[in-house]
This record gives sequence, C-alpha cells and structure tokens, in this order.
Amino acid sequence: MTGWDREYLANKEEYLNLFDEVMQLEQESNVEFLEKNLSSRLGRNVVVCANGTDALYFALLSKNIGRGDEVLVTNFSWISTASVISMTGATPVFCDIDLKTYHMSFDSIKKMYSDKVKAIIYPHLFGNMSDTSTIKEFCKDKNIVFIEDACQSLGSSYNGVVAGSIGDISTLSFNANKVVAGISGGGAIITDGDTEIFKKLRKHGNNEILGYNSKMLLFNAKVINHRLDKLDSYIEKRQEIAKQYDKALKDFVVVQPNTGGHNYHKYVIRLQNKKLRDKIKDKLGAKIHYDKPLSENKMYNNIEHRKDSTYFSKIVCDTVLTLPLHPYMTQGEIDKIINTILIILEQDNNKFVKSMRKIIGDDLFDVSLINEKTEDIYDYIVEKTYQLPEYIEEVAFKDKHKLKIAFNKFYENITRNTK
Repeated sequence: MTGWDREYLANKEEYLNLFDEVMQLEQESNVEFLEKNLSSRLGRNVVVCANGTDALYFALLSKNIGRGDEVLVTNFSWISTASVISMTGATPVFCDIDLKTYHMSFDSIKKMYSDKVKAIIYPHLFGNMSDTSTIKEFCKDKNIVFIEDACQSLGSSYNGVVAGSIGDISTLSFNANKVVAGISGGGAIITDGDTEIFKKLRKHGNNEILGYNSKMLLFNAKVINHRLDKLDSYIEKRQEIAKQYDKALKDFVVVQPNTGGHNYHKYVIRLQNKKLRDKIKDKLGAKIHYDKPLSENKMYNNIEHRKDSTYFSKIVCDTVLTLPLHPYMTQGEIDKIINTILIILEQDNNKFVKSMRKIIGDDLFDVSLINEKTEDIYDYIVEKTYQLPEYIEEVAFKDKHKLKIAFNKFYENITRNTK
C-alpha cells in the first residue's frame, strides 16, 4: 500500500492537466527540468535515468570497476544494492550491520577490507541517515570510492546534511514505493564532477562506448517533478504517522531510531522473535524488508562473493516488520494497526481494551461468551471502537451484556492463532 492511488484522487485535476499538457509533446524529449530541480535541492550535478538500479550500476561503471575488483556492501538491503556489483564482474564483499541503525558496521568494513576493494556502496536504509564521517575518512585513506545509495532517503538529513550530498557519487530511485515516485520508476545519478559519462551510459553510449537504454520518458519526468515539489509535505505527514507509531509501540517493540531527518520511506519495527513477527505480519498483511541477508539469496550460490559472519544481519532479517505508512492513511487505519499489534502482544493497556473496560468493567473478558448471539449494532460499536477508541464514549446503547458478547467475539477473532 503506497498511497499513490489516494494521492491521485485527491489531486485528480492537477494530474489531468499535466497529462493533457504532456501528451501534446514528444515523449522522448529533454528532461533537464527535472535534473535542474534535483540539482537545486542537492547543490550538485544530476543525471536522471530509468531506475535506481541503473543509477548504481552506472556509478560503478564510471569508476571502471570490474573483474578482479571488490566492492564492500551491506548484507541487509534491497537486492540491487549488491547485484549491480556482480553485473560489473566485480566481487561483492558483504559486511554486517549495526544493530541499532541497520546501517553498515564500521568494524565489519575494516575486517572485510582487502587491497582489491575499490568501492563501497552505502545505503541509508529505510530513509534514516546516521553518521558516516568515520567510514568516509576510512575510504579516503584507502582510496575507496564512496557510493552513497540514497535510493530510499530522498529528503532525509543528518545534522543538516541531506541525503544525496555525501557520496563521491550518489544515487536516487523513484520506484513506486518511494517517498516521491514516478509512473514507471526512475533513477538519478548525483556527482560534483563531470556528467558526460552518465549521459552516454543511459543512451547506448552515444555509439562511442558500450551503453544502455536507460532513458526517462517525458511524462514520467513530469510526474516526478510535480511530486518533488510536494516532498516536504509528504515527509511531514509520514513523520506525523511515525510519531504515533513510536508513541504507542516503543515500550513493546524496537523502533528504528530517528536522528531528526528521517523521511520514513519505511517504518520498521523489530519483534522479540521470528515466530511473533510472522504472526503479526500475517494478521496485518504487512511486509518484511528484508527476510534474509543478501548473501543467502539463491543467486549467490553461483556468484563469487565474500562475506563476514553477518550475525546481526540475520537477527534483523528474522525479526523486522514493515508497518503500512503513507501520507494518505486515515486515523482509523493507523489506530487499527497499532491496536492489532498491541492485542497480539497481549498488552492489556492498549487504547481499545481500556476504552471497552471503561464501559463494561474489569470483568471485560469472558471466553464463554464467544458462541452467544448478539445484535449487528453491537458488533458495529465494537469494530468502530477498535478503529477509534474514543467512539465508545460517544455512542448510546441499551444492553451492556450484548456489548460484552460482541467484544469477546471480536477479540477472539483478532487474536485467534496468535496466542
């Protein structure tokens, strides 16, 4: 659930006008307007391309990284963070993560370094940034190219430093699940240096070098540009929802630390164990990012690589869960997610149970009632209170016993097979 369908409906007239404007133009037109918009935000040179994977791949190719070279990379990220390394013929070297930030561990980076290492790909996972000064200094000392994978972190910052501004080369993605998305994805390469190599690589090498078909069509660029101007409001709303999740859940699960500039591309919690995580996942219909360390994907059975023990990466993969989050979520949806988690965690003090207890009393729970009949109106009252706990104090009803039956039937249904 990315929310872009709701965003379209809320701004339908704007999109229809944009569509009408663009469809009267050539689709393989100049998209420098988007590059200039991004450049003004980041203070660097920008070249857009078809997707974030190409952006990372082109970053490596521009530094002549290939067979015989090694590239340091996290073992906990989206697959293309690492697959682009193998695409060049170089060897990925998987490093473990820090358990608090989920970012690459400096200790693991130092441990896995060899004279063959020519670059590092460092992602700001889930949109959160952390201090990279020590790692960047290490790269400088060892003459390692620092490639900043900012594909998940557009609009994020750390101590005033924005994502996309710290790499020797940085990359962005506009995939459908991103904070700013294109109609058909999109990517960008960011650098302080010359951009000609990237312009060649995205357009068949201009018949001068081996290149690729990685153009961005005009309509896609227009949509990204349109949404880019709303980036701050998107992030503000995401942060508001994240604060609600934090407040309600921080005493019961591990929440990702916010260093102040998190764009909340993903809101990720960590549970006590895999079994509990999977129960909550199934009940919410939520997703896992990511369910296994990169090096454990089947493709690496036949692809040369090196790896650290990546013990923390494995722990995180077994226990993280991504909660739904986008700017157009309703308060009812947010409350339902929070209360479902708290109920499954058997936390009696969640807002839903407390609200029902105020009306029914301390003898709220009675499993013997789950097979008794009640009336639809009482089922509705309980369901509505589950979404908006304050509702129970506003609605009138006649029979407290029937309400108690409805509550116990509802509670049994939501916690069935999760205890």
